Amino acid sequence: MARDDYRGHRAAGRPRSRRSAARRGRVSTLGWIGRTVTCGMSASVLMLSGFAWYAYHSLTNGLITSNALDAIKKGPGHLDNAVNLLLVGLDSRKDQNGNDLPKQFVQDQLHAGSSDIGYYNTNTLILMHIPADGGKVSAFSIPRDDYVETYNGDGTPQGMHKIKEAYGYAYTAAHDKLSAQGMNGADLEHRSREYGREATLATVQNLLGVPIDHFAEVNLLGFYDIAQVLEPVQVCLKHPVNDNYSGADFPAGLQNLNAKQALAFVRQRHGLTNGDLDRTHRQQAFLSSVVHKLKTEGIFSDLGKMQDLFNVVKKDMVIDNQWNVLDFASQATNLTGGNVGFNTLPITGFATENGESVNTVDPGYLKQVVQAAFSEGASQSSSGKKSSSEQKAAPGTVDVFNGSSVAGAASNELKDLASAGYTAGQAANANQPQSTTTIAYGVGAQQAAQQIAGRLNTSPATASSSVPAGHVHITLGTDFTAPTPGANSSTSNSGSSSSSGTSGSGSSDSRSSRSPTPTFAGDTVKMGGIPCVN
Repeated sequence: MARDDYRGHRAAGRPRSRRSAARRGRVSTLGWIGRTVTCGMSASVLMLSGFAWYAYHSLTNGLITSNALDAIKKGPGHLDNAVNLLLVGLDSRKDQNGNDLPKQFVQDQLHAGSSDIGYYNTNTLILMHIPADGGKVSAFSIPRDDYVETYNGDGTPQGMHKIKEAYGYAYTAAHDKLSAQGMNGADLEHRSREYGREATLATVQNLLGVPIDHFAEVNLLGFYDIAQVLEPVQVCLKHPVNDNYSGADFPAGLQNLNAKQALAFVRQRHGLTNGDLDRTHRQQAFLSSVVHKLKTEGIFSDLGKMQDLFNVVKKDMVIDNQWNVLDFASQATNLTGGNVGFNTLPITGFATENGESVNTVDPGYLKQVVQAAFSEGASQSSSGKKSSSEQKAAPGTVDVFNGSSVAGAASNELKDLASAGYTAGQAANANQPQSTTTIAYGVGAQQAAQQIAGRLNTSPATASSSVPAGHVHITLGTDFTAPTPGANSSTSNSGSSSSSGTSGSGSSDSRSSRSPTPTFAGDTVKMGGIPCVN
């Protein structure tokens, strides 16, 4: 479970602090940590031989995981084996078990207010789409004050609120209910936060119409801790700034930031031309700077630095329980390669609701923009990529078990897969017949399993601890039909949803003739260097 606390976010019947309006821009703890550490480290570190297994087990042993994805209704399906990753930054001045952070530390290092001000707001929401073919990663920041319909994890609506508040409303309702039942302490905190995560995931899926396959959550302390391990981090500003609210006091141009300064850099919104939107661009630019530092300064090969990062991740970050870090690392090298473009989703204007400023948005337009961007890579894959029989097979030993009614089906399929470049394992009869064909894989074989799932047009491949590392187990069901030559893996529905017939990661009409030419809030921030921002 996670550990950030929601102390200040207003629940039903609970008044909102008046100070919150002045401090709304307080702390946006970057979801970048989820990707910077979990993907950035893994892609370059976990794939090194001897050190790979040490790093993998060091990272995953004791990592905090969440079951929130299991509880929400799956979004519409993928066209290919792409991955959608939601990065969540939680505004909190508490530790994982709900204890207040030391007051002096909060004031001096975080330049933030008390725990009564730090609400359970998700002040950073970044949705990343990682194509299966290693193509360009699309990343969208969702402005925290977007006024939208928010949902609980079970799909029931909460009402119209700022999107950042979905977590807090669900947390507060669960906290009140569970405490009335006698739950207290860390257990109460952990359980309540699960409801908050479920609400955030459900709200983003409903707003954008795309599935969320994985998520990472980090809070204020987590950002500071990792920035401290990596400091100094170089950033670039177009103009000098001096902001008493965040503590940001920097000249124009390139400069190296320590952890305290880094937090001020990503928090500032006062005194910026576009306020919160400029702060969002700061977050994106800082993430790019961090990845640039990891790559160029050899941190991936520095065992001491890496161990420090691992320790911080295990203490400060929460990921979903379905996320296999090593498999993700082998698939997502496009992230650390810098092939990422960050955009901020557009708003239509500003309004006042319940005495507070909000962003107005067009949910239908947002769906079209995101679904069109996410499905573009899948469409290019299905039209321009080689068929699965022509693509290079990912590493993996394949074992085929016959649970169908066709004699010799397992042997024949194993021969076909060997001809396609996969390492042949064994062909045998399944323990019992089954109606559907299933694919399971061990550690390190996810990409091969996904390719084969596309080739056979099955349900998504699943990780299994009973499958040996590097192996893929295929159990043929009575629904099995041998694929025709040239079957394209990208045409399968082997994403994270049971929905079928959808385009890309979105709904069936996401690639309609009405797909808009996207207009984003500000310029694209490209990963791979040190972008200069306001």
